[in-house]
Formats: sequence, structure tokens, C-alpha cells
Amino acid sequence: MTTAQGTSERRPPVQGHCDPAFAAVRDVFERNFAEGREVGAAVAVYAGGRKVVDLWGGLADRRTGREWREDTPAFGFSCTKALTAAAALLLAERGAFEWDAPVTGWWPGFGVHGKEAATNEHLFTHQVGLPAFARPVTAEEAADAEARAAELAAQEPEWKSGTAHGYHALTYGWLAGHLVRHHAGMPAGEFVKKEFAPDLDLWIGAPDEVIERAARLTNVRGVRDEDGPRAVDDDARIDRLARSYLDAGSRMNRSVNNPSPGKGGFNNPVVLRAGWPSAGMLATARAFGAFYANLLAGRYVRPETLREGVRTRVRGEDLTLTVDSAFGLGFMRPSMTFFTPEAGRDSAFGHTGAGGALGLADLDADLAFAYLPNRMGDQLTGDLRAYRLAEAAYAAL
Repeated sequence: MTTAQGTSERRPPVQGHCDPAFAAVRDVFERNFAEGREVGAAVAVYAGGRKVVDLWGGLADRRTGREWREDTPAFGFSCTKALTAAAALLLAERGAFEWDAPVTGWWPGFGVHGKEAATNEHLFTHQVGLPAFARPVTAEEAADAEARAAELAAQEPEWKSGTAHGYHALTYGWLAGHLVRHHAGMPAGEFVKKEFAPDLDLWIGAPDEVIERAARLTNVRGVRDEDGPRAVDDDARIDRLARSYLDAGSRMNRSVNNPSPGKGGFNNPVVLRAGWPSAGMLATARAFGAFYANLLAGRYVRPETLREGVRTRVRGEDLTLTVDSAFGLGFMRPSMTFFTPEAGRDSAFGHTGAGGALGLADLDADLAFAYLPNRMGDQLTGDLRAYRLAEAAYAAL
């Protein structure tokens, strides 16, 4: 086919397994490729603990023509936050800490500039008031998790902890991730691998051989995304969101762009090796979906622990994103920033990732869903590629 840049690309057909009952998921996935909305991608669905969809296709690297294979891992951006949250749920279940206890109980240096009353819950619900670093941070500096945590601990918050919430797009990793590191005695990514993914193609902080075969993120200009439902129907809000995203001084811009991933963006091996606990996951969709399926099945934490963990703690206008968001303990709940098909708007949880990635689970439907593309979508309030796939999965139940 011909791209907007005028070069010919051969996109292999969709491969993998799809239960006939979920054929609509495959139809949507194939249509996304046929209509030019994908370069490469993978999607997996588990229903009742059974893998019913495991599909992949396209190009892992459009520069070289390398095909997306069964074991091609892809970058999940902020989908990573759910893994870090699950790690904390497990540690709390084991008695390592209490959610309503002060952060200073285990991190004395955090209690400066009015942050003395901040609780562990505030770290995971984006309420602690540290949505961005106060200075530019490089990818190399960001790899030193202990130093970056100490830097944030010394900062003055942008609002008093517990009085409001605002998305901590990247700093979440050095706050929530530091709690996991402290109580687990190892980096969050290492703990996640040990406890959740010893046999899964899923990493937060990947070895070089995994990075070498990972899908390469790409921007394809001139692609017209599908028209359809929008998470935000108010055009004035969308304009405000767009202006905030482009304003270098806005809280949103400062939150999502600092630390800088450096040369190559989030393809930079320095970032992928470091495994930021906010945005550092490399995984196959099959493995990422299995994580959510195992979480639903009680293989990681007790069902009551999970239900308490995904219970909505904050909802309403997000001081960083400028639109409504909702969070449990690190997990997104359905809102303008976690755009969920109607069937899941009471019981779904998970996390989105920049560029269109989505991990979702549904407690009532016993559904786990994972979608990882390498073509960066540009919709500010929800990617319809993921939405249509999840919608088809729900409809097949």
C-alpha cells in the first residue's frame, strides 16, 4: 500500500488465533489495517480466563520492513502504571504498609514543604501535588530512580496533598515506584517480573535482546482516524485540552514531556533499559492481556484486595489534564481519560497509554483486554482503534 509519505509498504496479513465467537474483534483489527490506521499492532482478549483472541500483524519497524511477529513486544507507555499499582497491592496485602498511613512513615525525607500529611494512597491517586519535575531532566538522569525520587521528595508541591488530583504522567514512576522499591527491596520492574511475569513476555526495564526485537514507535502523518464516539463532546473542552498540551508552560505539558526521552523518543534504549515505573513496559499483547486475566483470577492478589484497589478514590476535573478523570489505587476508572464502551462503564478498570495503547479488565464481565500499536495515534481524548476493538470484545460476550 502507499503511505502519506509516498513510499510503498508491504503489510503482512493479520496472524494468530481468534475464537469464532469473537470474530468481530478480528474484523475490526483487519479493518484498521485495511484503512491505513495501523502500521503494526497486536490485540489479545481473555474471557472467563480463556484466551479467545491473540492477533498481530503489520510492520514492527516501517523503516526496515521488519514484520510484526508472534513474540514482538511493544511499548505500552502509561499502561505501565497498572503494573506498578498491582505490585503495591500485593505488598500491602502482605502487610508491608497501610494505604492511609503517612508517606513519611517509611520515607522521612518526603515530609517537607507541607507534604507531611501526604498518605501512601495519595501517591497512587495523583493527589500528592508533584505532577512534574521543577527542572528539565534527561533520560540518563531519569535512569537513576533513587536520585529522582529524592529530587521529587525535596520539591514543593503544586497543591496540598489530598485536596485535588492531577495526573502525574511520569513522576508517578518515581513516587509510586519508590514505594514499591522500598518495600520490595528491588526496583518496581524487577518485582513485577518476579511476582507477575516470570514466564510472560513482559518487562519494565528490558534486556537488550528484547529491545532489539521490539516494535519501533512511529508517526505516520496524513492518516485520517475513524470518526465515532468521543470521550469529550464539548468542543470548548477539547480546545482547552489542545492548547494546554501545546503550551510549554502548562502543567500538562510539563507533566508529559519531562523527563525527556532523548534521541529517538521512547524508542531510546536508555529509556527502555531503565524501565520507568510510569511508562516503561515492553510486552506482547498476549502477555499484557494475561497479566490482567491473572489479576482477575486472583493469581496475584486476593479478589477483595483487587476490588478495594480499583474502587474509585478520586473523580472529577483533573488539574493536569484539564478534563475529568477517575482513579482507584493507580488504576484508571471509566471517565473522559479512560474511554470505555458502555458495557464496561461501571465495572472496568485499567490504564491507557499514549499513542493508543490500552489495558483493560472488567470485574463483572471477567474480561481482560490488551492492545499495543506502534503507530502513534493523535487523539487527545481516546483512541478509537482501541475503543472499537474493546467494544467488539464486549459485544461477543
